[in-house]
Amino acid sequence: MAQRRINARDIIFEVEDATPDTWLPVERLTSVTVNPSEGEETVDTTDFDSEGVAESEIMQRGASLELEGQALQDSVTGALPVGRARVEAMAGEDKVGFESLGRVRFRYPTATEWRIWTCTFSLGEQGGGNNDKVSWGATITKSGPTTTAAVA
Repeated sequence: MAQRRINARDIIFEVEDATPDTWLPVERLTSVTVNPSEGEETVDTTDFDSEGVAESEIMQRGASLELEGQALQDSVTGALPVGRARVEAMAGEDKVGFESLGRVRFRYPTATEWRIWTCTFSLGEQGGGNNDKVSWGATITKSGPTTTAAVA
């Protein structure tokens, strides 16, 4: 099997709707960045027998995703695309405690499994300069272990 580079733009990213196991694509993204070590916590295990060499152990794993794009809305109704609307709803100020948790799934086209996260949602800064389109972004932070599901 030949190895090949993966296009970042080919990532498939979906958010779960309020109806369980109904997935909505998050449309028109310009960047998706996965940080597999966000939220990691380590403990220093260095002692006198370490002979001046630092030692540590990871005590907690974490991960996050950064989504970026340009703001989109229907020019007549003002409605957001369905996937983005769901991300914004999950990042709403009324979503605290258990209600702040939702699910996302993502993969590249050649993957045979989805990576699924239970996660929290935070919106990024929005705006731009004189000759810019309005930016849109969100941070997705994993809560609990990653699960997987076969691509149907």
